[in-house]
Amino acid sequence: MTDLTVRKLLIDLTTPFAQRWNGGDAFRSAFFNALSMSFPIGEQYFIDSVRAGLKTLPKDESARLANEVRGFVGQEATHRRIHGLFNGHLEKQGFTNELERRAAVRLQQNAHRDVRIHVGATAATEHLTAIFADWMLSHPAALQGAEPRLQTLWLWHSAEESEHRSTAFDIYKALQGSEQWRIKIFRYITFTFLADVTRQTVRNLWHDGSLFQWNTWRSAYQLLLTKDGMFRGNYQLWRDYMAPNFHPRLQDGSRSEQWLKNNADQFTPVGQTA
Repeated sequence: MTDLTVRKLLIDLTTPFAQRWNGGDAFRSAFFNALSMSFPIGEQYFIDSVRAGLKTLPKDESARLANEVRGFVGQEATHRRIHGLFNGHLEKQGFTNELERRAAVRLQQNAHRDVRIHVGATAATEHLTAIFADWMLSHPAALQGAEPRLQTLWLWHSAEESEHRSTAFDIYKALQGSEQWRIKIFRYITFTFLADVTRQTVRNLWHDGSLFQWNTWRSAYQLLLTKDGMFRGNYQLWRDYMAPNFHPRLQDGSRSEQWLKNNADQFTPVGQTA
């Protein structure tokens, strides 16, 4: 079990930011905007899935995991709210969140499925976000030149994603979800997550007017596909999830712990409920 603290982030998100807020870089801004566009609907799905999974467990298992789930829900609800504010500025800039529309349709089509499928999908997505989050914490160039308040937003979110990386996984295991389905779901989530984010990033770049510029795709290669890039550099950690003995806590969370310790003046702990 993990004690998860809910934190109120002490930054101002009422003030607008530049369209290319991430250091003036068109691709980095468009890509992170696409990620943010996925968060409000995704975070709510994670909350609903984990809560439903907890209710299905036997009383002793439910009691053992209840406190951690409350912390998980509180953190995810805070992420949902903050990125809702961030996305509101994107909407005013003329960006259209097509990713959210597609995701809502997909969630509705799959709403009838066994709760273990939804918890497994949450665990799979949490693994992806956790490895990307840890990468963010060790690669400051990804946010180089961004406004300090937005750097804080993304690094705080990254730290908490790493911190609660095992909650949904533990619920799935407690529900006795099968290993075969765990891996099938992970492959499906990887494909849909990357497809959704890619399509939304391209849409964002089209709106920005930078889709066909050489510098845009040079930045994309540097961020994602170099040997130590966000995608290529995390390939082994991605594969680790499919090992029979995998558990998220086997992966290093020290960067998250250190960031939260070093930046305690950027947030106020508000407990473990939301």
